[in-house]
Amino acid sequence: MLLPCLACESRFRPDDYFSACSDYDRRLDRVIWTCPTCGNRDDLRVFTGELGFGAARHGRFDVHDRVRVPGLRRHRREVALYISLDRCHWHVPRR
Repeated sequence: MLLPCLACESRFRPDDYFSACSDYDRRLDRVIWTCPTCGNRDDLRVFTGELGFGAARHGRFDVHDRVRVPGLRRHRREVALYISLDRCHWHVPRR
């Protein structure tokens, strides 16, 4: 499975994609992702089975686009967001 950059349409293996996640905002349940190819920064929310792309507005995060990722799981913890897909795991530290 390859995951997309919505700006340049490059596609990445999950390990490369989730390794490019830098900050987790627990209050808005938002992750910051920076494309390794074009440098575009996206705000996204990790759901079970999908990624939701959007923007923070008026103290909440609004999802505008969704990308299905079968098998994707999320685990919210106090200090980080843990993401798992198949047998791989990543954590995005809280800012």
